[in-house]
Amino acid sequence: MKSTKFLFLVLPIFLLAGCNFARRSQLQSNDAGSAKAPASGFVADTPIQRSSLEEQKGATSQVSLNQADQSQSMAEAMNRKILRNADLTLEVGAPAEVQRKITSIAESLGGFVVTSESKQRQTGDAKQELEVNLIIRVPATQFGTALDQIRNTGSRVIQEKITGQDVTEEFIDLEARLKTQKALESQFLEIMKQANKVPDALEVQRQIAEVRTEIEKLEGRKRFLENRASLSTITVNLQSPTAIAVNTSGFGRNIREAFADGVDVAIAIVLFLIRFVIVMIPILVLVILPGWFLTRFALRRSRRMQLIRRAPKTDSPSDSSSDSPPV
Repeated sequence: MKSTKFLFLVLPIFLLAGCNFARRSQLQSNDAGSAKAPASGFVADTPIQRSSLEEQKGATSQVSLNQADQSQSMAEAMNRKILRNADLTLEVGAPAEVQRKITSIAESLGGFVVTSESKQRQTGDAKQELEVNLIIRVPATQFGTALDQIRNTGSRVIQEKITGQDVTEEFIDLEARLKTQKALESQFLEIMKQANKVPDALEVQRQIAEVRTEIEKLEGRKRFLENRASLSTITVNLQSPTAIAVNTSGFGRNIREAFADGVDVAIAIVLFLIRFVIVMIPILVLVILPGWFLTRFALRRSRRMQLIRRAPKTDSPSDSSSDSPPV
């Protein structure tokens, strides 16, 4: 009896312990499976875990697509042919010194100076100022850096103009036309090998010459676009600072200026009269006096003729004989 009572008391304890152990092992296996599921690629059983995994997959796919688009757009931007030009007008204190600085900037960035022109410019107050015009070419990748350094050489930017021309479409069209012309040239060369008659060979040779001329034109245009796209052009005008006129006018200054203007006008009138007299002397001697003498002579002659015509006529000889007394 004691042994059976002892068994009935111990058996429930073992059953409870086994159930607890089995529950703990199941929980541990579930935790391990949930932790390994995202790493191994298995989808969780619960709806919350499934939605979170789907959101993660959507985010990763969206990020990858955005990265692909960005890389493609960057590649297209790198392959585009753009002609960049800039025109700057700077105010500098010493144009000759700044000219040397800009030349060194262009050479340090891998560019060169195309033209350099210096000329003297006369201002309103009869002063000579130096004006310098530069045309430089720098690599397209150093275009912004060159502009920044050139701006820093001047005290003030008077004018700035930046232009760009996209010639990618023309460049692609040139490449396509070049491929077509080269393929046509190769076909003509094959026909040339098979030509047996002299007229046929001459005709094929003429066609090959025309195709080769077109190929050289297209290649020249392509090289020109590549050169202009790889090297940007910057035109720089250097000018000395312009003097600022300060208005210091007052009542006394205005009176002095009016008096000086009056003196200037009087001097101008006297000089005009002197010039007039000097100019009129030869005219008087050579034109007016001879004309006056000729006119006077003509008037005197006309008066004499009128007096002669008005004088009474003398009697005839017959009349004088009849009036004489008889003998």
